[in-house]
Amino acid sequence: MPRPPLLALRSFLFQAFFWTWSTLINLAYIPALLLDRKVTLGGQEIWARVSLWGLKWIAGLEYEVRGRENIPPGPVMIAAKHLSMWETLAAHVLVHHPATVMKRQLLMIPGYGWYARKARMIVIDREAGPSAIRTMIADAKTRLAEGRPIVIFPEGTRREIGATPDYKPGVAALYSMLDIPCVPMAHNSSLFWLRRGFLRKPGKVIVEFLPAIMPGLKRAAFMAELEKRTEEAVARLLAEGGYRAAPVSSSA
Repeated sequence: MPRPPLLALRSFLFQAFFWTWSTLINLAYIPALLLDRKVTLGGQEIWARVSLWGLKWIAGLEYEVRGRENIPPGPVMIAAKHLSMWETLAAHVLVHHPATVMKRQLLMIPGYGWYARKARMIVIDREAGPSAIRTMIADAKTRLAEGRPIVIFPEGTRREIGATPDYKPGVAALYSMLDIPCVPMAHNSSLFWLRRGFLRKPGKVIVEFLPAIMPGLKRAAFMAELEKRTEEAVARLLAEGGYRAAPVSSSA
């Protein structure tokens, strides 16, 4: 592990690279907003690949993918643990042209929102109530028909390491109504890409696609299985990355 001043310097240099690169590609791809959607999807993949390249060579953070064989061919939903921004970025590389479920507020981000809208990501308005779920399901069916995998972060927001799991019902609604396999995706990204702050620690993010949960389970059974598989795998990968949970104190 680099000394704190060197770690801060490398993190700063990566941030400068990342935001400069993001600005340049956003500007370069403005004409793509008038072209076929696949051009924008390809641009998102290029953005992610170059960003991850910079993360490796500037900050010293690489990644390893396990379990790709667990992703079945055909329509599929990837349910990813959300610990940091890293997996949001890497999703464009880990799966081909994903249709990611995202909150409506992200469309307000200049640049990112333009291309997310053009790429026809699945946008959910949390204030819309039950109609938001219906719209999400309808949009997901359309994206599957286009041959794109669905990517969802079941907890809806980034979680602290050790936080109590909070899986939302939206993932169960998609699983039930789409009738497709769900592949849990576990990783340990927040050991290196911190949830808060700008530090990017060197090391290796391990991503693991777990065996698919096949369609047919009741919603409650599906939610229990998804949470169990994901949280157990995340705990294992965090430990592999060097994380040690604080001991639980006991009193006499």
